[in-house]
Amino acid sequence: MTQKERREYLITELLKEKSDYADVAIPADERGQRDLLRALMNLREPLPISDEFLKIQDEYLQQVNKERGITDIADLRATKLNPKLSLWQGDITTLKVDAIVNAANSALLGCFSPLHTCIDNCIHTFSGIQLRLSCNELMQKQGHEEGTGLCKITPAFNLPSRYVLHTVGPIIYTSVSHREKLLLASCYKSCLAAAAEKRLESVAFCCISTGVFRFPSDLAAQIAVETVEKWLAENPASSVRKVVFNVFGDRDFQIYSEILDS
Repeated sequence: MTQKERREYLITELLKEKSDYADVAIPADERGQRDLLRALMNLREPLPISDEFLKIQDEYLQQVNKERGITDIADLRATKLNPKLSLWQGDITTLKVDAIVNAANSALLGCFSPLHTCIDNCIHTFSGIQLRLSCNELMQKQGHEEGTGLCKITPAFNLPSRYVLHTVGPIIYTSVSHREKLLLASCYKSCLAAAAEKRLESVAFCCISTGVFRFPSDLAAQIAVETVEKWLAENPASSVRKVVFNVFGDRDFQIYSEILDS
């Protein structure tokens, strides 16, 4: 099958799942089809799906992710501050690393807003619908929402990374309290501990809580670097040998550059 044939098959199968989609037409152009497929994946509840669908979806996403470009952690330069730390600006879903960190919400099922640009949406989009199914299985066993500062680990499925570390950061409503600082630090420690338990060697952190959760970027970066450095120093026998601070925007890159002296 060509990528176009795969894409149209996936869209058709997803449209069949709900009667509400009966009048939805498949766009003729590639961009329209890509957006529709992503929107349908974003909206889909964690329900069973056929092996045939997953096979074709995986073939499609693996080609999409290859075309988007992959950055290997082995090619990243270490910071002057610490040889175990790196700063990288780019799309975390294109990073080949043992585990990437997802800034999740307490439901831990991904972002259901079609085409939303948050990291949670992007990770689930390019990983595939298995990621929501895997998260749902964990949450069903747990029986309640995920607590702030904790971490769950899942396979990364079609992403270049091996695993995804899902953590829920604190939400800031007014000013940042001492408790919220501790909870943000806990996100980093929980992720590192989960990676170490899996004997992973490399972890890439996004800027947890600094988006729609409104944690100030400069303070969040300071907490992130201090927490990671302290954890690495206190756990010298850990399998974790490399930590990447991933940023997307120029402002965050400048903030981390100044802290890391990179």
